[in-house]
Amino acid sequence: MRQIFIIVILSISNFTFAQVGGENVFNFLNVSTSARQAALGGEVLTLYDDVNQPLWNPSTINKEIDNQASVSYVDFLADINYGSATLAHLINRRIGTLHAGVTYVNYGTFIAADENGQETGTFKARDLALSVGYAYRIPKSNFHAGANLKYISSSIENYTSNGIAVDFGITYFNDTKPFILSGVIRNIGYQINVFDEEREALPLEIAVGASYRLANVPLQWHITIDNLQKWNVAVRNPSDSQTSIDGETSNDNISFLDNAFRHVVVGAELFPDKVFNLRLGYSFRRGKELRLTESRTFAGLSAGFGLQLGRLKFNYAFTKYHPVTNTNTFTLNINLAKKNFNK
Repeated sequence: MRQIFIIVILSISNFTFAQVGGENVFNFLNVSTSARQAALGGEVLTLYDDVNQPLWNPSTINKEIDNQASVSYVDFLADINYGSATLAHLINRRIGTLHAGVTYVNYGTFIAADENGQETGTFKARDLALSVGYAYRIPKSNFHAGANLKYISSSIENYTSNGIAVDFGITYFNDTKPFILSGVIRNIGYQINVFDEEREALPLEIAVGASYRLANVPLQWHITIDNLQKWNVAVRNPSDSQTSIDGETSNDNISFLDNAFRHVVVGAELFPDKVFNLRLGYSFRRGKELRLTESRTFAGLSAGFGLQLGRLKFNYAFTKYHPVTNTNTFTLNINLAKKNFNK
């Protein structure tokens, strides 16, 4: 009975954090902890001035985030909370900048029961990932290549699983140009210790992204095309089902264009270099899969702001999932150097 209960909890956690249907282990690796990123739709790759971005795209590790640190907290669904901490340090001009981060998920406390359904106590569940990253500017070019090495640990009651993974990214950045281009391959790895007898795959993700800053308006656009490793990412929304007078249920077919847009996440940031920033994002997949046909729910939308106070930068994001489920993300960026920053 307890083993079955553990498997159920595993299934719930995989579904909760899945980017494409909960098909892998350690799916929490594909959930953003950054308030700035969450406000811009949750998938942005091109935040070249943010110490949180290398957790998602290691090729954005650069000297501009030297001596920056951050802590993030997310009040997620069903009393689940998670967060992260990051730090970047420039070793020297020749070696470059190193980045370190930790991501955790706390699923809370659960009631354990025996085969007769009698309560025997409680147990906890949590996930943890430690990462170290480095990026290198390709000589005589504006391309930067980077990688993260990650150690992953997950435990539920007395069951534990560990793994290792790497991320690879490449970014084109030129501070005289209004655009940034990026591509990443994330979570290439191996489950070392398994929960059960079967070894599971990690949540591999391939994505590309771009950002563009307008010349005469203080606005920067972001677009990400995610999950390129899998074309069909669509999950049918039960709200779209139709029941005939005979009691038969039918679902609308998901078109080629509909499925294509479910790979797209867009965001916009107003006053990106100022003391106060406003942000807005939209995930087409989340909007399609969590909307209700009979009411306006604004599923898929996210919004937030950033406010600088000296060496501190407070960031907040509100993410809409469903009429009864919203997520609040808080990030505090800390400039450990002597000079102030506006990022």
